Amino acid sequence: MHNTHESNLKLARQRLLEPGNVSLADLESALAHALSTGGDFADLYFQQSRLEAWTLEDQKVKSGSHSIDQGVGVRVNSGEKTGFAYAESISPEGIREAATHARSIAKSAPGDSTPAPVKVASREVPLMYTADDVLSRVENRQIIDTLRGMDARARASDPRVHKVVCSLVTAQETMLVAASDGTLAADVRPMVKISIQVMASDNEGRMEMGFAGGGGRRTLGEILDTPGLVDSFVDQAVKTALINLKAKPAPAGTMPVVVGSGWPGVLLHEAIGHGLEGDFNRKGSSAFSGRIGERVASDACTVIDSGILPGRRGSLTVDDEGTPAAENVLIEKGILRGYMQDKLNARLMGMQPTGNGRRESFAHLPMPRMTNTYMLAGEHDPEEIIASVDKGLYAVNFAGGQVDITNGKFVFSANEAYLIENGKITTPVKDATLIGDGPTVLTRVSMVGNDLAFDQGLGVCGKDGQSVPVGIGQPTLRVDELTVGGTQL
Repeated sequence: MHNTHESNLKLARQRLLEPGNVSLADLESALAHALSTGGDFADLYFQQSRLEAWTLEDQKVKSGSHSIDQGVGVRVNSGEKTGFAYAESISPEGIREAATHARSIAKSAPGDSTPAPVKVASREVPLMYTADDVLSRVENRQIIDTLRGMDARARASDPRVHKVVCSLVTAQETMLVAASDGTLAADVRPMVKISIQVMASDNEGRMEMGFAGGGGRRTLGEILDTPGLVDSFVDQAVKTALINLKAKPAPAGTMPVVVGSGWPGVLLHEAIGHGLEGDFNRKGSSAFSGRIGERVASDACTVIDSGILPGRRGSLTVDDEGTPAAENVLIEKGILRGYMQDKLNARLMGMQPTGNGRRESFAHLPMPRMTNTYMLAGEHDPEEIIASVDKGLYAVNFAGGQVDITNGKFVFSANEAYLIENGKITTPVKDATLIGDGPTVLTRVSMVGNDLAFDQGLGVCGKDGQSVPVGIGQPTLRVDELTVGGTQL
């Protein structure tokens, strides 16, 4: 069957509504009930998620788990006030009870009034990934054999590899949202994540770790059938561990930094992306608040958040409020063009939703979040960018980082980095941290590579206690001046 939004909606109704004898009329009645004590907006978010996880440690299956979770969250907005309740039982009675609790929290009028009728209807939107089951055509034996093959490849690649942990996680999520603005939308979302961590040690007892992996909104069978993909994760993890075994202490000081393509876009995600989410800007707490139309970066920088990249980890057919995913230009040639919005913050700011309303589950409120955030490619060859640096740092990969939204200040740890000397990549270094602030670092980007690449599919973003999958991308960048924390040589 050719999947369409209507076929997704049919699947969602079969999986979420019909087992509890819930009709569309019940949804419309519950929305009207939720608004009967006042309120600007109400929505119902139904979700069923199935998670399966496997871990192989030191050639043995260490754990395997399978879980199914489902329920409905009911939200009522009245101005800036939000009432929210959820139920794990999807039934007309459970939905109405949750709506009663939510409306009591957001109550803006005394007593009950005769609720205005609510009508919901769907519209066709393009799908960004398959609705096929994530585990179709794959047996448990194939999963275990894949993990054992990864372990064997890592150990055979170098005698210094002495510990290997491989994991595989799949998720199949079905959601349906109905809202008082007439929205009726559904999505069927697969997700796969495969990863490997290796430890290597030398004769002097020094130990270093390497980590790699990938996945996306595809079926597991598609990923396992992609020639060389899983092997590339293993080789990358081993390479990182072995390079770090011979790495020297990183220098400290202010210097030019060349940031690699792909996953290093996590710096862009943290230092810039969070500051462009609507809630922080509505509250005036972001370093980018009130700056639309202003220059916030060099003219070499165009930054986009797109939920419509097929099969990417951060992609969505519709967001968790039923708004179709979109491509949103955040910064265009250095000029701030817009923020990422959910319905609440868009309404309060007099703007339009951008398809960035996301939540971890039915038990959580939606908020503006990134999807796939990346910088467009530039004109420079990566070798040209390296050759332009007399003495500096080449940061190829990052372990993670932290950012303060109010001022954009960040600290990032590089887990693979090299010195650049006289325009050449030379000695690998370890324990390098990049320290700066997002609004400043973008103004210091002087060269942008022609090698835009995306991460391999591991990104998880945390905000206000909620985690959601995201994608990251960027070309090679030259930042003319950045503080590097390390060891003064």
